[in-house]
Amino acid sequence: MRIHDTIAGVRAALKTAGRIVFVPTMGNLHEGHIALMRQARQHGDCVVASIFVNRLQFRPGEDFEKYPRTLDADCKKLVAADVDYLFAPDETELYPEPQRYVVEPPVEHATILEGEFRPGHFCGVATVVMKLFGIIQPQAALFGKKDYQQFMVLSAMVREFALPIDIIPGETVRAADGLALSSRNGYLSAAERAEAPRLQQILSRMVAAVRAGQRDFPALEATAQTELEVHGWAPDYVAVRRRLDLQFPAADDTEFVVLAAARLGTTRLIDNLEI
Repeated sequence: MRIHDTIAGVRAALKTAGRIVFVPTMGNLHEGHIALMRQARQHGDCVVASIFVNRLQFRPGEDFEKYPRTLDADCKKLVAADVDYLFAPDETELYPEPQRYVVEPPVEHATILEGEFRPGHFCGVATVVMKLFGIIQPQAALFGKKDYQQFMVLSAMVREFALPIDIIPGETVRAADGLALSSRNGYLSAAERAEAPRLQQILSRMVAAVRAGQRDFPALEATAQTELEVHGWAPDYVAVRRRLDLQFPAADDTEFVVLAAARLGTTRLIDNLEI
């Protein structure tokens, strides 16, 4: 694997790379990321990963400063996954001047669910991904469905800007007890880690209820939030939405997703299941 930390260097290296498949990350890689790298190999000639902790998508008081930086360990995992190139710039390389030009997703996408609790988050995500797309110039890019709203926002961005990039989803990778793998799982204490699978269990019961014909979504959501609170969680939301755009389901909708975000101790976990 060849590593580049400058825009000029990675651009020069990729000039004759063939069909490029890109997997952007913030590092601290786990098996969910590595599954995306392996999946990427099926879609092109050259797999490119990036590692960059993007300040623009963190609010003041979030974990930007303490977000784990584990470049050496990450590189070993990427080599084992047969990644061809890693782009790992520092902040001054990617943002040599204040990033005043940004990508602002529409209000109906950016201010619901995650966007309600993390104002500006999706502007930061869309801006850095657009910039990375301009640098790497991939023909395809992979994003995990664990960050379901992010996948929706970036898919819509690529579609509306008519970017020549195939956006490919990666299924959520889970531990044996059902917990969705996340870099933030490492913040959990032993007791919190034992409790954490409850989030997926609650979502699974909601999925079963909807498949059985339940359409009183507010009641399902309220029951789920109460159960989380009883067991010491602080939920931000539990929601049933339509898959296409994460808006409230209409009477004739048939494809849904149930999404949740909740704090367990000081750690904020998210998860979702499609119905």
